[in-house]
Amino acid sequence: MKRRSKRYKKLKEQIKDNKVKNFEAAISEIKKMQNPKLLESIDVSFKVNLKKIKGSENSLRTVIELPNGNGKKIKVAVLCDDNKMPDAKKSGADVIGSDDLIKKISSGEIQFDRLVCTPNMMPKIAKLGKILGPKGLMPNPKLGTVSDNIVETVNKLKNKFTEIKNDKDGNIGVSIGRKTFEDKKLLENFKILFDNLKKEKPTMFNSEIIKNIYISSTIGPSLKLNFKDI
Repeated sequence: MKRRSKRYKKLKEQIKDNKVKNFEAAISEIKKMQNPKLLESIDVSFKVNLKKIKGSENSLRTVIELPNGNGKKIKVAVLCDDNKMPDAKKSGADVIGSDDLIKKISSGEIQFDRLVCTPNMMPKIAKLGKILGPKGLMPNPKLGTVSDNIVETVNKLKNKFTEIKNDKDGNIGVSIGRKTFEDKKLLENFKILFDNLKKEKPTMFNSEIIKNIYISSTIGPSLKLNFKDI
């Protein structure tokens, strides 16, 4: 049985029932749960009933542009040729390279969270699929990481884009911002997330498959919403 800290138990006592009527009420309750030692994120989890989904329809991996970002800092690398180096440097990328970067990746030196690749460099990076693939770092046009517009792409990856995929049990977890975000910004992010997931995966993201939605801070107790209440 999982043990809970005294802090967690005290926070749990603040909410008699972990079900609230709407998102705004959930955020209000979460922000009352103080934790001065950590700048917490606001996380949303969707519980998926995989028994009702068949075949490849139970798999989800996409990128959604949150209007206010999620507040997390990530390291972005850019792989491009010499012609695009000025753009790469202007973009604010943390790691920049061409053939030298390919060699570093080949040797297992990966010091980034996302990798942007220009289309003309994709043939060269194909051989790194076995290294980057398992880590979820292989550039992919559908995920917005293959582009000639380096400045815009890096900016969105650092400040707007959030990658979403379900785990082995089918469940989906997404950070929609920091606890310090204004309620309005958290609500905007949540609505964009919700609407895009319904559009991206209608066979999975509906009230028959997703019964409950949980909202919590990083190390706080969760509050439950019903899909039909949103």
